[in-house]
Amino acid sequence: MTVPLWLWAATIALFLVLFTFDFLIVGRRPHVPKPPELLRWLGLFVGCAIAFGLFLGWQFGTDIGVQFFAGWLTEYSLSVDNLFVFVLIMARFYVPRHLQQYVLMWGIIIALVLRGIFIALGAAILAQFSWVFYLFGIFLIITAVKLLTHGEDTDEEYQENTIVRVVGRMVPVAPDFDGKNMRTTIGGKRMFTPLLLVLIAIGTTDVLFALDSIPAIFGLTQIPFIVFTANVFALMGLRQLYFLLGNLLDRLVYLGVGLAAVLGFIGVKLIFTALHENSLPFINSGQPVDVLQISNWVSLAVIIGILAVTVVASLLHERRTQPVTTEED
Repeated sequence: MTVPLWLWAATIALFLVLFTFDFLIVGRRPHVPKPPELLRWLGLFVGCAIAFGLFLGWQFGTDIGVQFFAGWLTEYSLSVDNLFVFVLIMARFYVPRHLQQYVLMWGIIIALVLRGIFIALGAAILAQFSWVFYLFGIFLIITAVKLLTHGEDTDEEYQENTIVRVVGRMVPVAPDFDGKNMRTTIGGKRMFTPLLLVLIAIGTTDVLFALDSIPAIFGLTQIPFIVFTANVFALMGLRQLYFLLGNLLDRLVYLGVGLAAVLGFIGVKLIFTALHENSLPFINSGQPVDVLQISNWVSLAVIIGILAVTVVASLLHERRTQPVTTEED
């Protein structure tokens, strides 16, 4: 797929318009969003993603559209997993409820920049060394096994990473927030507010999550344009999901199992792709291996099926574990 320059320009312009509009609304008046507002924004972002995927299918062929939808759904489901940690970060730094939307918006912008760098590096590496597919595939399978055997440890408190701790020691940080200000004055001394540490925590945490999500989407498509746009659309609605789902995240008890299944499936697909394009001399004398090739349609169907089963199984589990109330005579 050769992406024309006008499409890159139009897509980036669309993202800038959406983010600017969102930024002006949230940045001007930080507040606790109500469900109708959240649903409107989420509907807009999801609608734009669906329309974009349909456009790609119409313009470049059905298979390209399928690759986008498979990548978008995978990134979206993996991004939902981020919300567990975001909740812990907000609690750890005592972020006021009305500022959380503002914090998430900036955190997502930082995440997009960092993911863009990751995607560019990944595309460049894969273009030069096809054997990297083996590494990506093995890494995803190992990650899937860890999810199954160790779970997500969502009940633990957030532990500050090295970067957050170093910054906290190097710069003066005020004990309390000062609205959406990054800096404040206390006793005549200029200090950073905890907002700085929160943004660093969210940005660096997303980088850690990107270590499995970026290889995962490269297992579904090797087109950088699709990888990038699927990531952007997946992150766009993350802030709304944070407030809509809230405590409901705990009800998705099988989310870890579902994500492990998705990552494991894509890991196997990546290894099959690596074998099909094999150039390593110690495997089949450096010749490609004739193995099963999983089509994009099958990949999309498997991902949708796994996510659907995950949600249904979680809801059924909740119904079974709810205490039975009986009326007393």
